[in-house]
Amino acid sequence: MTKLAGLMSNGWVRMPLGMLATAAASLLAFHAGQDIAGTVFSNSTAEAAPIVTAAADPANPANPAAMTPAVAAPKPADSPFVVKSILPINEPIKFGKFYWDESRAPATGPLVVTVDLTARVISVFRDGHEIGAAAILKGYGEKPTPTGVFPITQKDADHISNIYDAPMPYMMRLTDDGVAIHGSKVEKGYATNGCVGVPDDFAAKLFAQAKLGDKVII
Repeated sequence: MTKLAGLMSNGWVRMPLGMLATAAASLLAFHAGQDIAGTVFSNSTAEAAPIVTAAADPANPANPAAMTPAVAAPKPADSPFVVKSILPINEPIKFGKFYWDESRAPATGPLVVTVDLTARVISVFRDGHEIGAAAILKGYGEKPTPTGVFPITQKDADHISNIYDAPMPYMMRLTDDGVAIHGSKVEKGYATNGCVGVPDDFAAKLFAQAKLGDKVII
């Protein structure tokens, strides 16, 4: 794990997996320090032609009762996002693997999700304390995963794509054109059509914690 020091709020903090996530002003995430793509996935190489899995899209879910209707979600708050602690992960996160440990975090607090597209890692923070991290699939080519700050606008535990007729469990929508975080078979050589694909079990844990309006920084 890359160790970085950044002056945030009242002290120095160590950032997880090469990501320095701060939301002051524009709330955009940026990377600092060494190129960590090879550090986090030391055995991976650039996929010349990744196998694309389906992207989330508007559809009638298989189980309507499991869906949170798409409503106007609260705008992400403009207060700075400060990392207070990270999980003690001392090895690369392999495709399909994840970490989840809430013991170091308070029981309540704002949830913020960060996605490092270079490292292909997602992190979940509660009140600034990292409680989860996983390897991801992302979009490539003409359908890259967008960057910016997005609120979660819809949740559907049993989402089925009406374009691809493919299950997208624990879907958490980020954009009106269908980009979402959802459960996927996260394997080397695969990609999405712009979504953030995470292991199904990780998606279930994140889905249980996330609320409409929670902030996702990509």
